[in-house]
Amino acid sequence: MDWTDWMFGRWRNGPDNDQSETHRSPLFHVMLAGGIGGAVGDSVMHSLDTVKTRQQAASTELRYQGMFRAYATITSQEGLARGLYGGYSAAMLGSFPGTTLFFAFYELSKRFLIAKNCPETIAHLTAGVIGDLASSVIYVPSEVLKTRLQLQGRHNNPYFYSGYNYRGLIDATATIIRTEGFGALFFGYKATLARDLPFSALQFAFYEKFHAYAASLVPADQSMPLHLELLTGAAAGGLAGTMTTPLDVVKTRVQTEVRVPLESHQLHSSPQPAHPLSGDEHVIRNSKKAITNPPNKRSVNTSTPASVSGLANRPKLQTNSIIKGLVMIAKSEGIFGLFAGVAPRFVWTSIQTSVMLFLYQVVLKRLNDNFIDPKTGRTRLAPW
Repeated sequence: MDWTDWMFGRWRNGPDNDQSETHRSPLFHVMLAGGIGGAVGDSVMHSLDTVKTRQQAASTELRYQGMFRAYATITSQEGLARGLYGGYSAAMLGSFPGTTLFFAFYELSKRFLIAKNCPETIAHLTAGVIGDLASSVIYVPSEVLKTRLQLQGRHNNPYFYSGYNYRGLIDATATIIRTEGFGALFFGYKATLARDLPFSALQFAFYEKFHAYAASLVPADQSMPLHLELLTGAAAGGLAGTMTTPLDVVKTRVQTEVRVPLESHQLHSSPQPAHPLSGDEHVIRNSKKAITNPPNKRSVNTSTPASVSGLANRPKLQTNSIIKGLVMIAKSEGIFGLFAGVAPRFVWTSIQTSVMLFLYQVVLKRLNDNFIDPKTGRTRLAPW
C-alpha cells in the first residue's frame, strides 16, 4: 500500500470485524470530515469558551462568578461580537486546519496500532496524544491569540482591564510579533500541551468505548439513533473536560498573565511583577499614527470604579511550570481556584465534542457514500 492508497483509498489492514464508517474511509475523507466537525463545534460554543476564559483568568471578579451571571455581564457591557465572540477569528484560524491535522494523525496512529494487535484502549489513548501533539503547531498560536482577545473583550474596554488592548486579530498578531517576538505566539506551549494531550487522549478513548457500547444496543441493520450519537460524544467530552480543568486553569493563567505594572486609575496598590513583558504594552491607534500608552493612560469609564478592576487582585503565577502553577493556585485559591470555570468548561466540552463528532460521522458517511468509486475503492476527491 503506497501513500496514495493510505490517503485516498479504503483501508483493509484492520481487524476483520471492524466495519465502522471510520475504518473503511479513505484518510482524506477522515481529515475533511474532522475539520468540518471541529470548526462548526468550536463556532457553536465559542461564547461559552469566552465565559470560561474570563472566569479562569479573573477568578476574583464577582461579576464573572456563575455561568449565567458572567454571560449577562459580558453581553450587557461589551456586546456580542466584541464581547462574547471576542477572539472568534483567531479561533477559526486554528480550528479547521488544526482539527484536520489531528484527525489525520489520530486515524493513522490508531489504525497502525490496532493492526499491530495493540489493545484498543491503549491504541486510542496513544493515538489521541499523537494527534494532539502533531496539531499543536497550528492550534497553539491561535490559542494564544484567541485567549488574549477573549480576555481583553472590546477594544478600549472601559469595563474590564485585561492588560491587553488590541484592535483585532491582525493588530494582535503584528503587535505580539513586533514587541515580543515570533516565539511569543507559542507562549504557554507546555501548559497547552499539558492540558490538551491528556484531554484528547481521554476524550477519544472515552468516545470509542461509549460509541462501541451504544452501537451494541442498536440492531446491526439499523443506524445509531441521533440521541445516542450526541450522547456518546457529550459524555466523552464532558468527562474528559472536567478531569482536566485544573490544567486548563493553569494554561489560561500562563497565556494571559500580564507582567507589566497594573497601574491604572485605581490600581496603584497592585504589586509590580518581577519580569516585565514588552509585548503586553497597550497600542492605541488613531487614523494618523500609532501611539503607545502605558496602562495608566488608557481612557476608561470611571463612573463605575469596581467594574474595571480586572486582573489587579489575581494572584500572579510568574512561572511556566505546570506543577508549580497548580500548587500556587491550590495554596492561594483552594480547590475552587483549581476548578474555576468548571461549569462552562463541562458544558463547552460536552456540546463541542458532541457536535464535532456527530458532524464528523455524518459528513464522513456522506463523503463515503457519494465519492468512493466502487470499482477502485478510492475517493473521487483525489486530485488525480
